[in-house]
Amino acid sequence: MAVTDRARTTSREDRQQTTSSTGRKGAVGLGVLLALLATVVWSGSFVATRGMSGTVPPVQAVFWRWIIAAVAVTPFAARQAWRQRALIREHIGYTSLATLFGVTLYNTIVHQAGLTTSASNMGTIMAASPVIMALYARLGGERLGARRVFGMLLAALGVLLLVGKGSLPLDFGAGDLWMFAAAFSFATYSALLKRKPAEIGGLAFLITTFVLGALMLAPAYAISLHVQGGFEATPATIGPLLYVGVFSSAVAFFSWNKAVSLIGAARAGVVYYLQPVCVAGLGLLLLGERTGPAQLLCMALILGGVALASATRR
Repeated sequence: MAVTDRARTTSREDRQQTTSSTGRKGAVGLGVLLALLATVVWSGSFVATRGMSGTVPPVQAVFWRWIIAAVAVTPFAARQAWRQRALIREHIGYTSLATLFGVTLYNTIVHQAGLTTSASNMGTIMAASPVIMALYARLGGERLGARRVFGMLLAALGVLLLVGKGSLPLDFGAGDLWMFAAAFSFATYSALLKRKPAEIGGLAFLITTFVLGALMLAPAYAISLHVQGGFEATPATIGPLLYVGVFSSAVAFFSWNKAVSLIGAARAGVVYYLQPVCVAGLGLLLLGERTGPAQLLCMALILGGVALASATRR
């Protein structure tokens, strides 16, 4: 009888372990898909940002981006944010810091870079941010593992070769350097997400950062209006603003934040290496830009590195 009871207990523990393992794999799979969704949507934002570079001043573009984003998420997030207003006030220091790096600085720098570099370069250089995310993760005590490190190095090599058009000696312009600063800002934001208070809901956090981001940009927006004047509201300006406000902000940021909570910034950052591949694909579809054999080889390195680094252990 005792043997039977022990056998039943062992069987039940095995089923629980199997269920727990399946749940972890499901969470990892969902996290990777959400990170991929954010990456694809953000790839389109580089094309939209580049398209606005000659018509909408950077600060004004970013300010209206967050106004549109806040309006877009209000129907879904307002109730949760109101219920959690005391928590938000309690953690306003953390939320403001995350907003500064992920909303205010990052996107303003991206729009500034769009004045002097191509959309393809913007997407490719942003793929450097996973390296910084991994460094933050390691400093935070996370073990990366040899396989993930090797995959990241392989993907990073593909990115460098893609930027250098097949060779490693690189020649960066002013816009490219701005993009490296944007990569650092975004990686810092992603690292901060791991410290988000668990009791603050994802939608409440999202709308709070959008509103804070617009408030932080308001003084610079007023100065830009006074010095540069406003921009003309045409389909060529409103269309890209709606894309970056609704999709690149509301949809992509929610997906990315959820992905980081599920799989961590380092693993989500590995998926972000797909940025140059996505941008190249959009360039081919929307702009007719052709991709040569050398670029295909670089993309294969990036894809292989991402697959290796983001795979789960058996």
